[in-house]
Amino acid sequence: MSGQSWLIAWIGKTDHEAAEGKLGKDVGPIATALTGEPRYSRIYLLTNYDFARSKRFCAWLEKTTGYDSKQVDLYQVDLESPIDYAGIYAAVSANLKGAGLPREDVELTFHLSPGTPAMAAIWIILSKTRFPAKLIQTSRERGLEPVNFFFDLASDFLPEFLQRSGERITRLAEGAKELAPAFDKIIHRSTAIRQQIELARRIAVLDVPVLVLGETGTGKELFAEAIHAASPRSAKPFIAVNCGAIAPELASSELFGHKRGAFTSAVADRKGHFREADGGTLFLDEVGDLPLDTQVRLLRALQTGEVTLLGASKPVKVNVRIVAATHRDLASDVAAGRFREDLFHRLAVGILRLPPLRERDQDAAMLIEHFLAQINADAKGRPEAQEKKLSEGAKKVLQSYEWPGNIRELYHTLVRAAIWSKGPSISAEDAQAALLQIRRQGDTVLGRPLTQGFDLKRILDEVARDYIARALKQSGDRKTVAAELLGFPNYQTFGNWMKRLGVDSTD
Repeated sequence: MSGQSWLIAWIGKTDHEAAEGKLGKDVGPIATALTGEPRYSRIYLLTNYDFARSKRFCAWLEKTTGYDSKQVDLYQVDLESPIDYAGIYAAVSANLKGAGLPREDVELTFHLSPGTPAMAAIWIILSKTRFPAKLIQTSRERGLEPVNFFFDLASDFLPEFLQRSGERITRLAEGAKELAPAFDKIIHRSTAIRQQIELARRIAVLDVPVLVLGETGTGKELFAEAIHAASPRSAKPFIAVNCGAIAPELASSELFGHKRGAFTSAVADRKGHFREADGGTLFLDEVGDLPLDTQVRLLRALQTGEVTLLGASKPVKVNVRIVAATHRDLASDVAAGRFREDLFHRLAVGILRLPPLRERDQDAAMLIEHFLAQINADAKGRPEAQEKKLSEGAKKVLQSYEWPGNIRELYHTLVRAAIWSKGPSISAEDAQAALLQIRRQGDTVLGRPLTQGFDLKRILDEVARDYIARALKQSGDRKTVAAELLGFPNYQTFGNWMKRLGVDSTD
């Protein structure tokens, strides 16, 4: 018999509404599972909702089910999408691993009912693989019931997979190679980018919306162009639109068009980018910057395949594939009400996540060589042009830099270094001078200059205050849990640190 028993679940919409008195006598899936037997040692809850709202749910749950506050733990798990299977799997696995699971002395139970179907599917997969667990579900009609079915990965799936014909596997591999030319412009050697290219190849042949996520300068438009070129729409237009560069009051007109006289400055009819891209692909860069009223129109266009010009009364049919991109955290924007959740789910069918250059092993060296050859080719034949080469010192400077602006910053830095270097060789000093050292918020602790007045103790206290405040927030102001999160040996030591640093649990 296991020493402890844990119930693990996502907090769902119905759970929140039950705690808020919106469902009458219905107490929701989690409370239903905790009423009566069995009694669990620990209730381990995950939320991708507003943390304060879920914290209020926990307080209600403890009161409703008789569990002590020390038995109920709440963890914020940020997801790109509640229907992104890969993202949910990675986030939940990391969270449970961080909790020291699996453990021989802990018997796990996963609750399938709260959350999305994707979340339930991940619980099933994890229960049969990395985190062996019992499964339960609840319903209004039947109450609490176990979920029992037998599935063994090794004996049920692998033999069938290995028996698939070599001919079919060869055909799939050759099909992937046929799509490769569309992605040749993406210079890479890293596994991270190769994986995203393989995923993009598979997405390209499916006529579904695509959302490309990544920091500024990571090559999102390059991926969008490759997806279009590898798709059945390759012979049709590819229209790229920077949504962040459009004035908010003109966004709907730019995308969907207008009739003459629709507003004061509408002196002529405008076709709009949707109709310009008809039959092809419309790339919406920085889609997170669109105003809410334009987001409503975009959602309708995706749902109906129609657009209505401003000033017109009848919609017009359009056949457009959307590839959207953003450097923003759209999930946070959805939670804050800055981006429509229904539009987010419409766009996030095929999802690509482009890693920053600092996480692409060996790619910086390849890109430096490629861009320098391109810069030399562009300058060839011009007066006073010189064939530029990088010294070993310059290579070290450039390859050790973290490139906050990613590939775009790398290219322009090389252009500056080539212009500023007086001879054919770009020195380490030339490369260092070409870097734009921008101090960014959050990057200041380890990079502060050692000048007069430097106070190491004050900086360490600043770091400690930040982590203590974060631990208190994550634990719902439960100091015992916060102390455990930060690795303090006991609650008293944690309390002494709080007192010394002037941190209050309500901060």
